[in-house]
Amino acid sequence: MIARTRFSVLDRSRTREGHPPAAALRDTVALAREAEALGYHRFWVSEHHGVPGVAGSAPTVLAAAVASATRAIRVGTGGVMLPNHQPLVVAEQFGVLESLFPGRIDMGLGRSVGFTDGVRKALGRDREVAEDFAAQLGELLGWFEGGSPTGVRARPAEGLRVPPFVLAMGEGARIAARAGLPMVIGDLRGREKMLRGIEQYRSLFRPSRWASEPYVVISGTVAVAGTEEEARRLLVPEAWSMAYSRTHGTFPPLAPAGDVEARPMTAKERGFYEASLAGHIAGTGDQVAHELETVLKETGADEVLVTTSTYDRTALLDSYRRLAALFTPGQ
Repeated sequence: MIARTRFSVLDRSRTREGHPPAAALRDTVALAREAEALGYHRFWVSEHHGVPGVAGSAPTVLAAAVASATRAIRVGTGGVMLPNHQPLVVAEQFGVLESLFPGRIDMGLGRSVGFTDGVRKALGRDREVAEDFAAQLGELLGWFEGGSPTGVRARPAEGLRVPPFVLAMGEGARIAARAGLPMVIGDLRGREKMLRGIEQYRSLFRPSRWASEPYVVISGTVAVAGTEEEARRLLVPEAWSMAYSRTHGTFPPLAPAGDVEARPMTAKERGFYEASLAGHIAGTGDQVAHELETVLKETGADEVLVTTSTYDRTALLDSYRRLAALFTPGQ
């Protein structure tokens, strides 16, 4: 089943202690080239604003850099947070990308707003904006169809076909189904919630010009190493960042695994840290293959979008290589 499933990469341009944000962006582009060589289907980038641990704040700009540095892999966003932008501008940006890199661009769309009140204020948005996501999505797709009552045309987007995906969190599954769009759902740690979302999506799906049948992408962290312990240590830097964000209100750059493990933690920090380590797919190649087979059978997913982050970039690349060997045997 693994060999028949598409595997893709979502990279969030995570910053690392001691390295500038520019290094994270260059690492993202370099990882895209590696992912293409390894046979991954897509390479997506994300949108975060005002987050110390993430350099990827302008996904369509970064997607252009990634597409320029690669030749055939599909490139997109996971995602552009539509409530942060005017749909016309998003259509124009993807129209430019598709015009420059025809047949390679994906339009992954989310409904989250800024991480903090300060970021939301700086963006001129609030949580209520996300409630209009279905209408914003319909308007965005409409710009690819034609003009508006005001006579405005989205150039060069009009008439182009840029595959849209909805990042489904809660209501997102229903919105994706009713719009007849492919759905990206995560994370792999919340299996029951994920299965409910997939079931709802499939039961409500309405065929559209964008998709004739449901298409499910499951997303989460997958870490592969020579030993189970090595794979677990790949998860340590991100787990600490998550724990720190829950206790300090800010998401920090990644720290080396050894530094994290030697760090004294409060009981509250330790609890969040251990919880953040749990539930991911991590282990040796055989262990990960078994777990992926189980998840794919449970979900019937068409594609797996891997979002792994760690401080050690060499170990991260090795993990992606080992994972690629599972879905492309003989590589």
